[in-house]
Amino acid sequence: MNYSDHNYYTNRELSWLAFNDRVLEEARDKTNPLLERLKFLSITQSNLDEFFSVRVASLTKLAAVNYPKPDASGMTAEEQLLAVNKSAHQMFIKQYNTLNRSLLPALAQQNIHLLKPDELTPDQLRFIKDYFHDTLYPVLTPTADDSSRPFPFIANDALNLAIQLNKDKTRYYATLQIPDNLPRLIKLPGAENDFILVEDVIKPFLGQLFVNYTVKEAAVFRVIRDLDLDVAEEDTSDLLKEVQQQLKLREQGSVIRLEVESTISKKLLKRLGNELNLKDYAVYEVNGPIDLTVLSKLASQVTNHADLSYKPFTAYQPTSLTGGHNIFEAIRRHDRFLQHPYDKFDPVIEFIRQSAMDPGVLAIKMTLYRVSGDSPIIAYLGRAAQNGKQVTVLVEVKARFDEQNNVHWAKQLEKMGCHVIYGLIGLKTHCKLTLVVRREQGVIRRYMHMATGNYNDVTARFYTDMGLFTVNADMGIDATNIFNMLSGYSEPPYFHQLHISPHGIRDFINDKLTQATEMAKAGKKVRIRMKMNSLSDQSMIAHLYKASHAGVKISLLIRGICCLKTGIPDVSDNITVHSIVGRFLEHSRVFIFNLDGQETVYLSSADLMTRNLNRRVELLFPINDPQIKKRVLTIYKVMWNDNVKTRVLQPDDTFKHVDRRGHVALDAQAYFADLASVHAKADKAAAEMAKPTEFQPMLSPENQPNLLNYDDGSDPH
Repeated sequence: MNYSDHNYYTNRELSWLAFNDRVLEEARDKTNPLLERLKFLSITQSNLDEFFSVRVASLTKLAAVNYPKPDASGMTAEEQLLAVNKSAHQMFIKQYNTLNRSLLPALAQQNIHLLKPDELTPDQLRFIKDYFHDTLYPVLTPTADDSSRPFPFIANDALNLAIQLNKDKTRYYATLQIPDNLPRLIKLPGAENDFILVEDVIKPFLGQLFVNYTVKEAAVFRVIRDLDLDVAEEDTSDLLKEVQQQLKLREQGSVIRLEVESTISKKLLKRLGNELNLKDYAVYEVNGPIDLTVLSKLASQVTNHADLSYKPFTAYQPTSLTGGHNIFEAIRRHDRFLQHPYDKFDPVIEFIRQSAMDPGVLAIKMTLYRVSGDSPIIAYLGRAAQNGKQVTVLVEVKARFDEQNNVHWAKQLEKMGCHVIYGLIGLKTHCKLTLVVRREQGVIRRYMHMATGNYNDVTARFYTDMGLFTVNADMGIDATNIFNMLSGYSEPPYFHQLHISPHGIRDFINDKLTQATEMAKAGKKVRIRMKMNSLSDQSMIAHLYKASHAGVKISLLIRGICCLKTGIPDVSDNITVHSIVGRFLEHSRVFIFNLDGQETVYLSSADLMTRNLNRRVELLFPINDPQIKKRVLTIYKVMWNDNVKTRVLQPDDTFKHVDRRGHVALDAQAYFADLASVHAKADKAAAEMAKPTEFQPMLSPENQPNLLNYDDGSDPH
């Protein structure tokens, strides 16, 4: 059977747009809190901006040179470019309909207003007049557009005004960049939640910037440029300098999309399009504020409306992994598992902190892909180096859109005495791995943390990820070999328990799928369950099709891109795909193989995408502890049974909500959040009960009360 048939694959870019449409559905869902719906709409905008600046930019370059090779679905670059823009235009219409017809009226009912100048009270008008003269006028710089002063460079993602002027029956043109170092959203006096956008403050007073000219028209616009970093790694001996150079050049990338207010005249719009050298499909006229990411700022500035946001929950932290306990003893007793954000990220930071301070620790080795802007992990790694530890950190300076941040932290780590590796030539290092080497009573032990998500204390609050602490000796040897590969010229012949990309994870999963296929043909019970962000690798999808054809039951939880099609007779009729889009961004990767009753569980940093399997250093690791394995299986089961935020992939490539008629509603993310709060509350109550009324010696961690056993890896469900 030909599993490469173009009809068996969905185009990657259109699948991504379908995912963003699922996010947009959350903005339209009236069961979500109102301010959270604003944030979802904001997210759809930021998602689109990144998508255009990288993926659409790449398609544009391929189409420009008539790249002939079709994708897995049979579409050429030019066909994809046209289809993507057509779909994106429809999405923009849906976004602004959601804002204008649903969200703004709902906000008004709560006395929350995003106002225009003609809607202001006299006091508010005086306020914006003063604000313009005192704050805006001194920093605004209009730019003429004529034969002696050509059309100016328009920065990526910057808001601008396109202006038409008249004087003595002659038409003139100008642009005005709206300062991005001043707030775009301005809180107005006279009401608790009245706001206005900075461009709407500027427009009424534009005439004061063009004395003796008449302002005939002014329309807000912005451009999205090609931001795809093109590092010619094979031609450079200094990767850090090359990345820094490319960062400077990136802002000069070609324009991929123009957004402009729909009130613009045809003449002014045509002039803009010509100056920016854009085709018609790349011009987006919108009925509302340009750049809807401002809505997240609006949601955060609304006061006295806690009822319009998600109910807060208390993340859980096992007692044995807090600062008052020896984290090495806790890990040595048995493996420890964390599910973020329901479990706090703090134990990961505590692991690095104690490693930096502990006199027995000899070395810390760590990979960093994305870290926060003020990362405590960076500070503790620096302190570890200053305390005489051998600290080696691989900082991936090619991490998309975090390049500047990572270059900064790489330099800081070097200044603090750490040995820094700036990624590998030709590969991105995407695995999440920490190795701590500790001397204990004359014995050297390796402590590890491995995870599906980044070492980022900020995103860990709203990305769902999983992490494992272990002192497993075989994994420790594997981890040492991985770092030797990253820092030197080591090529270990095999790994004991860990699997590494490039190629290693592909080979491992292919072996499992082949094994499952042969067992299914022999009539044995076989089931495969996977969870990931994206599935796009054609070879991997073909292998899943082959397993399905043999009778293997396959369940896939995929948040975003899915190029696999379901419901193809005799090809994918044993495959079911669910997608959960909700309060938290599903980010964990889980692989479960049940082969004739033998069930194995793995976590990974990798999605089943060609880039992850072939062009990145990724990590896949087993869950060996029986209690933790049971917990991961339970987590997967709860997510699979979600009937509130789950959509199911249909044979026509659409995603439809689960029909929950006759079933109790189950929102998996809400379930885990509530469960975490219950455990945190119980631990707090237990701690209060344990407080001494008179001096008592402190109990050892083993003798501390542990009401729910959640602390030691057992199944809390």
